[in-house]
Amino acid sequence: MLSISGEEGNFAIKMLQHPRYIDMDKCIACGICAEKCPKKVISEYDAGLIKRKAAYVQYSQAVPLKFAIDEENCIYFKKGKCKACEKFCPADAVNFEDQAKEFTINAGAVLIAPGCMMYDPAVYDTYGYKKSPNIVTSLEFERILASTGPFSGHLVRPSDHKEPEKVAWIQCVGSRDIRPGSQPYCSAVCCTSAIKEAIIAKEHQKGELDAAIFYIDIRTYGKDFERYYNRAKDEVGVRFVKSKVTNVVPDDDTGKLLIRYVDEAGQRIEEGFDIVVLSIGLMVSPRGVELAKRLGVDLDHYNFAQTSSFAPVESNVPGIYVCGAFEAPKDIPAAVVDASAAVGVVGSKLAESRWSLTKTKDVPAEIDARGEPPRVGVFVCCCGTNIAGVVDVPAVAEYAKSLPGVAYVEENMFSCSPDTQEKITEVVKEHKLNRVVVAACTPKTHGPLFQETLINAGVNKYLFEMSNIRNQCSWVHKNDPEEATRKSKDMVRMAVSKAVLLQPLTESTMAVNQSVLVIGGGVAGMAAAQNMAQQGYKIFLIEKTDALGGQARFLHETWRGEDVQQYLDELTNAVQSDSNIDTFLNAEIKQVEGFVGNFKTTIQSNGSSSVLEHGVTIIASGASELKPDQYLYGQDPRVVTGLELQKRFIENDPALENFKSAVFIQCVGSRIPERPYCSKVCCTQSVKSALKLKEKNPGRHVYVLYRDMRTYGLREDLYRQARSAGIVFIRYDVDKDFSVTAEQDGLKVMFSDKVLGRLMEIRPDLLILASAVVPDTKSPLSRLYKVPLNQDGFFAEAHVKLRPVDFATDGVFVCGLAHAPKTIDESITQAQAAAARAVTVLAKKEIKLGGIISHIAPELCSGCLGCVNVCPFNAIDFDAEKFVAEVNPALCKGCGACSAACLSEAPALMGFDNNQLYAQIKSALND
Repeated sequence: MLSISGEEGNFAIKMLQHPRYIDMDKCIACGICAEKCPKKVISEYDAGLIKRKAAYVQYSQAVPLKFAIDEENCIYFKKGKCKACEKFCPADAVNFEDQAKEFTINAGAVLIAPGCMMYDPAVYDTYGYKKSPNIVTSLEFERILASTGPFSGHLVRPSDHKEPEKVAWIQCVGSRDIRPGSQPYCSAVCCTSAIKEAIIAKEHQKGELDAAIFYIDIRTYGKDFERYYNRAKDEVGVRFVKSKVTNVVPDDDTGKLLIRYVDEAGQRIEEGFDIVVLSIGLMVSPRGVELAKRLGVDLDHYNFAQTSSFAPVESNVPGIYVCGAFEAPKDIPAAVVDASAAVGVVGSKLAESRWSLTKTKDVPAEIDARGEPPRVGVFVCCCGTNIAGVVDVPAVAEYAKSLPGVAYVEENMFSCSPDTQEKITEVVKEHKLNRVVVAACTPKTHGPLFQETLINAGVNKYLFEMSNIRNQCSWVHKNDPEEATRKSKDMVRMAVSKAVLLQPLTESTMAVNQSVLVIGGGVAGMAAAQNMAQQGYKIFLIEKTDALGGQARFLHETWRGEDVQQYLDELTNAVQSDSNIDTFLNAEIKQVEGFVGNFKTTIQSNGSSSVLEHGVTIIASGASELKPDQYLYGQDPRVVTGLELQKRFIENDPALENFKSAVFIQCVGSRIPERPYCSKVCCTQSVKSALKLKEKNPGRHVYVLYRDMRTYGLREDLYRQARSAGIVFIRYDVDKDFSVTAEQDGLKVMFSDKVLGRLMEIRPDLLILASAVVPDTKSPLSRLYKVPLNQDGFFAEAHVKLRPVDFATDGVFVCGLAHAPKTIDESITQAQAAAARAVTVLAKKEIKLGGIISHIAPELCSGCLGCVNVCPFNAIDFDAEKFVAEVNPALCKGCGACSAACLSEAPALMGFDNNQLYAQIKSALND
C-alpha cells in the first residue's frame, strides 16, 4: 500500500503490485522453472533449514499456486545471463520484462492484519543459537516436524540427521525479558505451542524420547489448554522443569548440548540434550509498523495496534480495523475470532451497501447422469508426504485402474490445491466422468471442496465419494507401509463399489426468517445484539434475571484501567433504546422448535408467554463465579471472592482504607480434579486488585499466593508493575496442606512455599479468593438447541480453529463466558464474531437444505417408532392417521441413526442407502 485518502465509507487506497516475472495466467505450476534454475538461496518458509531456488513457489499449498522469480537472487537480474527458466518453461510463462503496477482500490472500510514476526535469538545470543545447528527455534522445529518440511516429518538432529534421544524446550526466549533486543511482555502462545511440539515429537520418535520443557510459568490459560498440559505431563510423559536456564553449551566430546540451570530445590544441575528448542516470542514486524504509520493508526509502546477493551478491533482511525497478532500476541483461534469480529463491525458500518457490488458466479448446467453407465474418476492424493511417506501411492493408483467402472485414474501431489482443483474439473469434462472418487484426507474438512469441483464440471455434487487414506491408513499405520498400502487399496475398492451406485440428489430451498434471538443479557449478549441491530436485523434479547449486564456489573476496571461501569451503562442504554431490539427480562425458555432459518422459541417473561420466531440463535448465557466451600468463605466476613472485592471498589467502600494486610489465593476451585481448567481471568484480576489496594494505601502489605502466574500477553506489564510496587508473589505447593483459620487478632493462612520448601504463615486482615468461573450446569440450552458441552460444562464449538463461534447445529452460535472463561474485551470480540457468522445465514433470503437426508418408505414402515426414538434432531414425526413415520428434511442432518435402528429397512439415507453400503461391505470382504 502506497497511500490512503478519503474517510470511512469512501476510501481510496493506492496500491503497488511488485512484478513476479511469471505470467500467472500462463503458469501451470509444473515446477520445471525451479527444477532448472541453478541458483539456490535460503528458504524463508523452511526457516533457513534448507535452500530453495530463485524461481520458486513459497510453499506447496500456496494460494494461488503460481511460481515467481526472486529478483534479488536471480542470476539474470544480477549478471544479465542464464534465463534457464525461460528456456525450459513449457507454458511460455516467464516474462523478464514484467513491471511493477500501481492501481487504486475504492473501499468503505479497511482491515489490517499484517501479522507478526518471530524474535531472532541471534540478536542477543544467550543460549548459543549460532554455536550449534542443533539449537533451533520453535519455528524451525515446527518445520522439522512437518511432513512437507526439510526432513519429511522425520525427527532428526539438523547436524547429522540422527534421531535424538533427548530434546529440551526453553521458554520465554525473547519474551518476559527486559534485556536489549527482547520484549518484556508474554507472547501468549509459546507454552501451549511447546507442549504441542513435545507431544508430537514423542509421537514421531520410534524409540523413547525424553522431552523436557524448562519454564518460568506454564501459561495454558485457554479453553481445554490445561487438559492438554495435564495430558502431556501425566500421560505422554513430558517433563516440566521450573527454572530459568542460564546458558546452553555445546559439548564437543559427546555432541550433546549442556543446559545449566538451577532447579526448584536450589540445586545447580547440568544436563545434556541432543536438540534444544528455543521458544521464541512474537513481535510486530517493521513492515507492520510502517503500514500503521501510513494509515495513521496509533501503536502502543510495543508497536502493537492500540485499541480499547470496549472496541477491541477498532483503531483510532474511523473505518480502519485491526485483527490478529497485530493487535496483541495471540493464537490461531483468537486470531480467527478477531477476523470475524472485524468483519462483523464493518458489516454494521456498511450495512446499507450490502449486495451493491455482488457478482453472481456462473455455474455450468448440470449433466443428467441418470441411466448412464458409470464412468468413475479416481484421484489419489500424496498430500505431500502425509500419505506418500507411508502409502505406495503409485501402486494404489495402478490398482484403481483395474476396478470395474473406473474410466480414469490420476495421482496428485495435493488434490486440494487450487490448480489441482481446476485440473480435476477439466479432466471430468474431458473424459466425460460422471462419478468421482478422491482418496485423500477426511471428507469432514475437504468433502465440500471436492463437491464444488464437481459442480464446476457440471456434475451433481453428490456423485462423489471420498476415501480417507490419510487418517485411516498412513497416519495410523505409519510403521507398516506395506499394510497401509494394502488397506488403502481396500478402501479405494470400497469407495468405487459405492460410487458406481450413487444417484444424483437434489437440494430444496427454504426462506430465512430475518430476525435473531440472543440468549443472555450480559456484555457479550448485548454486544452481539447491538451489532446485528446496527446491520438492520430484528433482535430478541432475553435475560433470565431482572437486569442486563451479567458479570460485568461486578467489575470495576479492565486490566487497562478502563471504567467498566461507565461502558456498561452506555451499552445498556444503547440496547434498551434501539428500536430493532426487543428485550425480555426474567425470561425463561420453555420450548424450542424449528431449524436454521426458521426457529420458534417459546419463552415466559414476567408471567406472560411469547413465541419468538427467528432465523438464528446466539447463545451468550454466560457463567458465574464459584462460591467456595473452603477457606472460611461464608463463615468470616474478612474472606471474600475476587468479584466481591471488585464490587467494593465500585461502591468505594471506606473499609478498604483501614486494614493493614491482604492475601490473594489463586486457583480456588480451578485446576483441580473436579475442574481441571484454568479460569483465565483470575491472575490478571488479582494483580489489578492488588495494585488498587496498594494505591489506596501504599504502606499495606499485599501477598499473592499462586501456582503459575498467568498474566498472559500484554498483561505482563501489570505483573511487573505489581512486583515493582512491593506486592509479594509466593508460589505455594498445591500438593501440601493449605489452611485458613480465624483467630482473635486476625486470619491465619498456612501453606507450603514451593521454592523454600517450608511451611509459611501469613496473618492478613483481608483474604481474597480468586474463585473459578463455572458454567450453569442446570441450563437446558444444550438439550433444547441440540448443541454440545465440553467436559467442563462450557459450550463446545464446531471446530476450535475453523469455526470457533459456530456450533455443529446450523444457525446456532456462541460467545462470551458461555463458551469459556474470558476477559471482557475477549467477550466483546467473540460477540462481534458471532454476529458476523450469524449474518452469513441472515444475509440470504433463502438457504439450501442438504441432499443427504433420510427418506422413509411408507410401504415398509411398521409404525414401531424406533426411528422417532433414536433421532437426535427430532426430525422424524409420526403420522397417526397414516400410521407411518415421516422425515422433516429441514431438521434432518443425515446422521443415519434411523436407518441403523429400523428392522424393516424403511428409512433410506440418501447417498448412503442400504444397497450402497452392502456393496461396500461386500467389496471389503472380497479382494
